Amino acid sequence: MKKSPQTSENTQADATRLIDARIADLGDWRGKTLARVRALIHEAVPEVLEEWKWRGTPVWSHAGIICTGETYKTYVKLTFAKGASLDDPKGLFNSSLEGNMRRAIDIHEGAEIDEDAFKALISAAAALNAVKKPARSKKPATD
Repeated sequence: MKKSPQTSENTQADATRLIDARIADLGDWRGKTLARVRALIHEAVPEVLEEWKWRGTPVWSHAGIICTGETYKTYVKLTFAKGASLDDPKGLFNSSLEGNMRRAIDIHEGAEIDEDAFKALISAAAALNAVKKPARSKKPATD
Protein backbone atom coordinates (compact mmCIF):
# COMPACT_ATOMS: atom_id res chain seq x y z
CA MET A 1 0.00 0.00 0.00
CA LYS A 2 1.35 3.39 -0.97
CA LYS A 3 1.31 6.12 1.67
CA SER A 4 0.15 9.59 0.81
CA PRO A 5 2.54 12.41 1.71
CA GLN A 6 2.13 13.75 5.25
CA THR A 7 1.82 17.32 4.02
CA SER A 8 -1.11 16.85 1.65
CA GLU A 9 -4.33 18.74 2.36
CA ASN A 10 -6.28 15.49 2.72
CA THR A 11 -3.84 14.21 5.33
CA GLN A 12 -4.07 17.50 7.23
CA ALA A 13 -7.88 17.40 7.18
CA ASP A 14 -7.89 13.73 8.17
CA ALA A 15 -5.48 14.38 11.03
CA THR A 16 -7.57 17.28 12.29
CA ARG A 17 -10.70 15.13 12.14
CA LEU A 18 -8.97 12.25 13.96
CA ILE A 19 -7.67 14.56 16.70
CA ASP A 20 -11.18 16.02 17.08
CA ALA A 21 -12.53 12.47 17.42
CA ARG A 22 -9.87 11.51 20.00
CA ILE A 23 -10.79 14.54 22.12
CA ALA A 24 -14.51 13.71 21.87
CA ASP A 25 -13.95 9.99 22.57
CA LEU A 26 -11.99 10.74 25.75
CA GLY A 27 -14.89 12.77 27.11
CA ASP A 28 -13.12 13.56 30.38
CA TRP A 29 -10.44 15.84 31.77
CA ARG A 30 -7.87 14.31 29.39
CA GLY A 31 -9.93 15.35 26.36
CA LYS A 32 -10.34 18.86 27.78
CA THR A 33 -6.61 19.04 28.48
CA LEU A 34 -5.68 17.82 25.01
CA ALA A 35 -8.10 20.33 23.47
CA ARG A 36 -6.65 23.17 25.55
CA VAL A 37 -3.00 22.44 24.71
CA ARG A 38 -3.99 22.02 21.06
CA ALA A 39 -5.55 25.49 21.10
CA LEU A 40 -2.42 26.92 22.77
CA ILE A 41 -0.22 25.29 20.11
CA HIS A 42 -2.31 26.95 17.38
CA GLU A 43 -2.09 30.31 19.19
CA ALA A 44 1.70 30.02 19.45
CA VAL A 45 2.25 28.84 15.86
CA PRO A 46 -0.84 29.60 13.73
CA GLU A 47 0.60 27.80 10.69
CA VAL A 48 1.22 24.55 12.62
CA LEU A 49 0.39 21.31 10.83
CA GLU A 50 -1.61 18.62 12.54
CA GLU A 51 -0.67 15.04 11.76
CA TRP A 52 -1.80 11.60 12.92
CA LYS A 53 1.11 9.18 13.18
CA TRP A 54 2.19 5.91 14.69
CA ARG A 55 -1.29 4.38 14.71
CA GLY A 56 -3.04 7.05 16.68
CA THR A 57 -0.79 9.79 17.99
CA PRO A 58 -1.61 13.46 17.42
CA VAL A 59 1.48 15.30 16.17
CA TRP A 60 2.00 19.03 15.70
CA SER A 61 4.68 20.06 13.19
CA HIS A 62 6.28 23.13 11.73
CA ALA A 63 9.38 22.45 9.63
CA GLY A 64 9.62 19.22 11.64
CA ILE A 65 7.90 17.74 14.66
CA ILE A 66 7.24 20.19 17.49
CA CYS A 67 5.52 17.75 19.84
CA THR A 68 3.21 14.77 20.13
CA GLY A 69 0.15 14.52 22.36
CA GLU A 70 -0.49 11.16 23.94
CA THR A 71 -3.18 10.34 26.47
CA TYR A 72 -2.81 7.79 29.23
CA LYS A 73 -5.08 6.78 32.08
CA THR A 74 -3.67 9.28 34.58
CA TYR A 75 -1.99 11.95 32.44
CA VAL A 76 -1.61 13.67 29.09
CA LYS A 77 1.96 13.55 27.75
CA LEU A 78 3.36 16.17 25.39
CA THR A 79 6.69 14.98 24.03
CA PHE A 80 8.90 17.57 22.33
CA ALA A 81 11.08 16.02 19.63
CA LYS A 82 13.98 18.41 20.26
CA GLY A 83 13.11 19.30 23.84
CA ALA A 84 16.65 18.81 25.15
CA SER A 85 17.76 21.69 22.91
CA LEU A 86 15.14 24.11 24.24
CA ASP A 87 15.47 26.53 27.12
CA ASP A 88 12.82 25.83 29.74
CA PRO A 89 13.11 28.69 32.24
CA LYS A 90 9.73 27.91 33.85
CA GLY A 91 10.57 24.21 34.29
CA LEU A 92 7.63 22.84 32.31
CA PHE A 93 9.49 19.70 31.28
CA ASN A 94 8.89 17.10 33.98
CA SER A 95 9.38 13.82 32.11
CA SER A 96 11.87 12.10 29.80
CA LEU A 97 14.60 14.32 31.21
CA GLU A 98 17.43 11.82 30.83
CA GLY A 99 17.55 11.62 27.02
CA ASN A 100 19.73 13.55 24.61
CA MET A 101 16.88 14.70 22.35
CA ARG A 102 13.35 14.53 23.72
CA ARG A 103 11.74 16.13 26.74
CA ALA A 104 8.14 15.80 27.84
CA ILE A 105 5.47 17.47 29.90
CA ASP A 106 3.15 15.16 31.82
CA ILE A 107 -0.09 16.90 32.75
CA HIS A 108 -2.10 15.22 35.49
CA GLU A 109 -5.74 15.82 36.34
CA GLY A 110 -6.25 19.19 38.01
CA ALA A 111 -2.81 20.50 37.04
CA GLU A 112 -2.62 24.11 35.91
CA ILE A 113 -0.78 24.87 32.68
CA ASP A 114 1.38 27.99 32.58
CA GLU A 115 -0.10 29.00 29.23
CA ASP A 116 2.38 31.79 28.46
CA ALA A 117 5.37 29.57 29.23
CA PHE A 118 3.86 26.72 27.22
CA LYS A 119 3.27 28.92 24.17
CA ALA A 120 6.83 30.25 24.46
CA LEU A 121 8.13 26.67 24.47
CA ILE A 122 6.01 25.80 21.40
CA SER A 123 7.26 28.92 19.58
CA ALA A 124 10.86 28.09 20.48
CA ALA A 125 10.45 24.52 19.21
CA ALA A 126 9.05 25.76 15.89
CA ALA A 127 11.87 28.29 15.57
CA LEU A 128 14.46 25.58 16.29
CA ASN A 129 12.95 23.40 13.57
CA ALA A 130 13.15 26.30 11.11
CA VAL A 131 16.90 26.70 11.60
CA LYS A 132 18.63 24.95 8.73
CA LYS A 133 21.78 23.09 9.57
CA PRO A 134 24.66 24.01 7.29
CA ALA A 135 25.47 21.37 4.73
CA ARG A 136 28.50 19.33 5.61
CA SER A 137 31.34 20.05 3.29
CA LYS A 138 32.96 17.09 1.66
CA LYS A 139 36.67 17.06 2.06
CA PRO A 140 38.59 16.06 -1.04
CA ALA A 141 40.21 12.67 -0.75
CA THR A 142 43.93 12.86 -0.13
CA ASP A 143 46.43 10.37 -1.37
